[in-house]
Amino acid sequence: MSDRFVYHCTLRWSDLDAYGHVNNSRFLTLYEEARVALMFAGGRAWGVGSFADGVVIRRHEVDYLRPVDYALGRATAEAAPTVRIELWVEEIRASRFTVAYELYDGEVLASRARSVLVPFDLTRQVPRRITPEERDFLLTYAPQGGGVV
Repeated sequence: MSDRFVYHCTLRWSDLDAYGHVNNSRFLTLYEEARVALMFAGGRAWGVGSFADGVVIRRHEVDYLRPVDYALGRATAEAAPTVRIELWVEEIRASRFTVAYELYDGEVLASRARSVLVPFDLTRQVPRRITPEERDFLLTYAPQGGGVV
């Protein structure tokens, strides 16, 4: 596999549920934050800014493997606790791609997820094909020889 994109996401007090764990719905927010960093910041750094012009979610799939606590013991006066999210491109098709994620609480795998994304023309309100530049960028985070059509 080529390099995974690694994002350290700060947990917020508002992420917690009544049990003191990160709420299951907030996992999607954490995954979104990592995905946005990859596609918008990482893409722009690569010279590909078109993802910021429109990408929609077609599907999410999340497996919750263990609860994630806010873990005040890991916080400092300067920083709240964080989780590490590793993501990569699992599949690339002509007009959609799948991003896979793993969320780590310390060194413990706490969740796995996948999102199917569709590039979207916001002006015309229609899906569009992946451009060659977008494909080249996505390939840097795709397994070698697998999942690319």
